[in-house]
Formats: sequence, C-alpha cells, structure tokens
Amino acid sequence: MNLFDTEEQTNLLPYDGEVIYYGHILNENDAKHYYNILLNQIPWQYDEAVIYGKRIVTKRKVAWYGDDTYSYTYSGTTKTALLWTKELLELKKLVEEKCETKFNSCLLNLYHDGDEGMAWHSDDEKSLGKNTVIGSLSFGAVRKFSFKHKRTGEKRDTILDSGSLLVMKGETQTNWLHKLPKSIKIKHPRINLTFRTIVANIP
Repeated sequence: MNLFDTEEQTNLLPYDGEVIYYGHILNENDAKHYYNILLNQIPWQYDEAVIYGKRIVTKRKVAWYGDDTYSYTYSGTTKTALLWTKELLELKKLVEEKCETKFNSCLLNLYHDGDEGMAWHSDDEKSLGKNTVIGSLSFGAVRKFSFKHKRTGEKRDTILDSGSLLVMKGETQTNWLHKLPKSIKIKHPRINLTFRTIVANIP
C-alpha cells in the first residue's frame, strides 16, 4: 500500500471545532481496489429514518461494522453491527494511524449518484460520547462537503477526493452541522466510511 506524504494540516473551521483534511492517504490504484471490493462485497441495505414521526426509506444505502455486535441508534432507528471484513480492518488501521485514535465501529454509506446526499446534521448521539473523533474515508465520485455553524450560520466547504481522509474532532459535533450536498453533475457512486467509537450501549 503506497501512501502519499502529507504536510502539516490546518483546521478547516474558523472556530468552535476542528476538521482536518488529510487529502489522499491512498493512491489511485489502491483507492479503486478498495472501492470495487466495498461496492460489490458489502451487504448494502437502504437506510431508514424517523422524521417528524414518519418512517422513511432513504435512497442511499448503508452498512454498519464493528469490533462486536454494537447497537447504534440515529434518526430514530437502531442498527446492529456486523463484524469487520479483512479490507475494512486494513482501512481502519490506516485511518487510526493518521488520526492517532482507536475506532471500534464504522458506518458505511453508498451514494449511487449526485441525486443522493445528506441534509444538515451533527453526529452527536449519546452513544458516541462528547467531543468524539470521526474519521471519514471517501471512495469513488468526488463530492463537496459542507459545514454550518449552529449559532452564527457561517459556512465552510471542502472537496472530498477518492482515497482521501477527513477527520472531525474536538467540539465540531457540538457546534457545527455538516452535509453532503446533492449535485446533478455527479453520475457515479461514492462510498464513504465513517470510523467512530461507540462508548455507550455496548453489550
């Protein structure tokens, strides 16, 4: 596995949080290799959410993996983790080395094209603890990723390339929302691995 050398990284947020974009941590060939395996071998399922008391099924698909059969509740639904695959363990180790953080779970997202995205939200569920670290590894289509401060409304945007790593930490989830905007220009799938640490509701 060939890694790119990265210079000292800076915080993408102006205040009240810390978001570090490491850029490519996988070269093009390795990124394509993992993308194809994840796309074809992960048991993807449509996500569900409860919004204003109504259960909806999203266009995007998800999968949930971890060290154990952890339960994870968000948007009014609960998921139980599958055990790591060999490839996910390889990617977890790589992300942990960059983040200098240990993760015990990962939520995988599959966006089939630019018609699928995520609305403004924070990953601030109790099971993740306070000031959690989330390592977000991207494969496939290049997509814009946005942040908005909960109080001031100030926004920041960045572009996530295939094989790149974005890390959210500190008070980011407390003070900032984030989203994956839709775009009719995007015609290809994107896979996003969000490595997390579950600290509550662990069996």
